[in-house]
Amino acid sequence: MKLAISVLSLILLFTIVSCNDNDMELVTVATPEIMTKSEFRKAVTIKSSQSIEDSGKIYAYNNYIFVGDKNKGVHIIDNTDPKSPQPYAFIAIPGNEDISVKNNFLYADSATDLVVFDISVITDIKLIERLEDVFDVYDYQIPFEADRVEWNEFNYETDIVIGWTLKSEYREKLDDRMVDVAFDAAPLSSESSIGVGGSLARFQIVNNFLYTVGQYSMSIFNIQNLAQPNLESIQYAGWNIETMFASGDYLYLGSTNGMYIYDIKTPSTPQYVSEFTHWEGCDPVVVDGDYAYLTLRGGNACGQLESVLEVIDIKDKSNPVLAKRYTLENPYGLGIKSNMLFVCDGTAGLKLFDRKTPVDLDIIKEFKDIDATDVIPLENSLIMIGGNVLYQYDYLINDINLISTYTLN
Repeated sequence: MKLAISVLSLILLFTIVSCNDNDMELVTVATPEIMTKSEFRKAVTIKSSQSIEDSGKIYAYNNYIFVGDKNKGVHIIDNTDPKSPQPYAFIAIPGNEDISVKNNFLYADSATDLVVFDISVITDIKLIERLEDVFDVYDYQIPFEADRVEWNEFNYETDIVIGWTLKSEYREKLDDRMVDVAFDAAPLSSESSIGVGGSLARFQIVNNFLYTVGQYSMSIFNIQNLAQPNLESIQYAGWNIETMFASGDYLYLGSTNGMYIYDIKTPSTPQYVSEFTHWEGCDPVVVDGDYAYLTLRGGNACGQLESVLEVIDIKDKSNPVLAKRYTLENPYGLGIKSNMLFVCDGTAGLKLFDRKTPVDLDIIKEFKDIDATDVIPLENSLIMIGGNVLYQYDYLINDINLISTYTLN
């Protein structure tokens, strides 16, 4: 009898565990890294060069390359000699993701704030301005990889989110992802004084205006007085915006669901023109003439399994249409130089496409032994980042030649 009861108990226990397992799922949980607002606004410092913990976006200005350290700040590399780039300094900016530079004034996001630096004397960089609470911290900083957000004891009134810790945990299944409801709340020319970022950028300077995008909103700053930018307005931009590219009188916003086009003929008030919709996927975009090129990275948190390069006909800005699609493996950023299209295919390396026509693309070379995340096609050289390594290449006819590699950590 005791044996029968024991067997029954084991069966019941197994049933309960099995039911519990069916109610659980492995998810990515994001926990905010928090500072008090008072500490946060005293934390910007200029330091000597140091190793990069987690390389982010790249930006080029004059003889310098700026490399983001995700949520921590910006590393400055002296690139006077591209064969031997030298680390120079680190600007510690908690909660930083993007920068832009014009006439030696560097603009950077710091969680909810915009900070301005005078870099005219590179040996004496100065913080000269801070615009507080011009960005929505939730709009900018929740990692897209997150399935759940664990806010813990975050106090909106006194605290600021400067970064995130991600970890995998088994949690009770929910009907929907938590991220969206977790909390209510152009190549650089010799004549240009504006730097250039890669295709993953969220900041763009066009003439006297700085445009920035978060996950759902666009902030427009008048920078006619470079030292004292003025927030003109904040407006709804679209759904799950990831990147922004400026070309002519238009801004092209890459989102997980499509590409938004905004007219900036009246610079202070961008006007929505149209949207090109695709399946869900991580999506940077670049534009050349009447065509936009965007990559869609599938898998994981990005959406569908398929990864592609899409060529979009934008001759009629009010009606962008798909012209052609090419299969890729793991795409991230991309860039254009003359008839060459450079595509960072993540762990599958760097791919070089010959644009025989704007629509007809042929892969003419692949660098498969590297990790490629984003590129900046400059006038005389190509800069690429991936796997905490900075690569520089010379242009050749339908090819590139490696100049140097620089390990960032």
